[in-house]
Amino acid sequence: QVQLVESGGGLVQAGGSLRLSCADSGRTGSVYTMGWFRQAPGKEREFVVSITWSAWRSDNTYYADSVKGRFTISRDNTKNTVYLQMNSLKPEDTAVYYCAADKSANMDKWRSMRSGGYAYWGQGTQVTVSS
Repeated sequence: QVQLVESGGGLVQAGGSLRLSCADSGRTGSVYTMGWFRQAPGKEREFVVSITWSAWRSDNTYYADSVKGRFTISRDNTKNTVYLQMNSLKPEDTAVYYCAADKSANMDKWRSMRSGGYAYWGQGTQVTVSS
């Protein structure tokens, strides 16, 4: 059973950094695609970044244009954990950040950028960036 547990949110000043973590506490080892989405008050949930992997190729990562060059996704397979390093944060990055996961091993870019492409979701963690 895939169970996603997020941590690392908080309050930070503009220009600061935060690192979010998302662990598959079920330690199923069956997840091959993970992503981060965010939802600001009064707005729809939007794609932030995704990472897909398999045993026979290197990781593929995809970023929303709004976070390219500032956010970096990485994973630690030994800990079943994915990290989102967020640098140069802006007030418009303020949102609840959700981790998502799926067992699809060959998820294409476009599906990985849609919330409907994921079967499992974390509870969300609040990120607030003050100006």
